[in-house]
Amino acid sequence: MVSKWKALTWVLAAACIAGAVIALADIQTPLRPLLISLFLLVVPGAAVVGLLRDRDPLAALSVGAAASLVLNVLLAQAMLLFDAWSPRAGVATVAVLAGFMYVLRVLYRGKNMQSEQGARSR
Repeated sequence: MVSKWKALTWVLAAACIAGAVIALADIQTPLRPLLISLFLLVVPGAAVVGLLRDRDPLAALSVGAAASLVLNVLLAQAMLLFDAWSPRAGVATVAVLAGFMYVLRVLYRGKNMQSEQGARSR
């Protein structure tokens, strides 16, 4: 059962990466709307869920989905407000923000690992 979830995760990650590449390279394909939408909805939510990994899984998924929608709406509003609408810039901004959240997750996990090791040595 675990391997099915891991395989699904890898397929979802590959689809998100494909969506980002299609948007940034401006590739025209019938799957473009689906893959780009998948990227914009999954990537920010996954980054937030990664930050909330010690919480209830259903609550983390709910917060991740809400955060994903909020991030996309705020980004679209800002782009419209400043008259700077660009799908490429939107995808790039979401990727950068999700990458920043991933770095926060790695730094947070490293901090916890050091504190756990210090507690074990006492």
